[in-house]
Amino acid sequence: MKIRELPGLEVEIDDVTHAPDLEAPPDKPFRFIYSITIRNESEETVTLRGRKWVVREENGETTAVEGDGVVGKFPRLEPGESFSYNSTHVVAHPAVAEGAYFGTTDDGEAVFTRIPAFHLVPPG
Repeated sequence: MKIRELPGLEVEIDDVTHAPDLEAPPDKPFRFIYSITIRNESEETVTLRGRKWVVREENGETTAVEGDGVVGKFPRLEPGESFSYNSTHVVAHPAVAEGAYFGTTDDGEAVFTRIPAFHLVPPG
């Protein structure tokens, strides 16, 4: 299946915050909350179907996370519309997170947009 990057489907990282009060596993004790807005400035209507994240920690560990939808939803974005949400990542060391969202146009064409890299830096 051919997939193309859709010009005008844009991702903005609104905020990244360390959340020490939220539970995290012992092997990855630093939880971060991030806020993202996906804007459709293209001329096509897009339904977001999935995402892939790659988190690269300073110690060399790389974690890939893929799944259907975006926070359990399948947002349909007409031209000029946006979708905002919050979610979390956990890390053991300073890390960089980046990835992509995947969707389909109303014509059934597979498209994607990149999630720009952002840093997850534990305190200290």
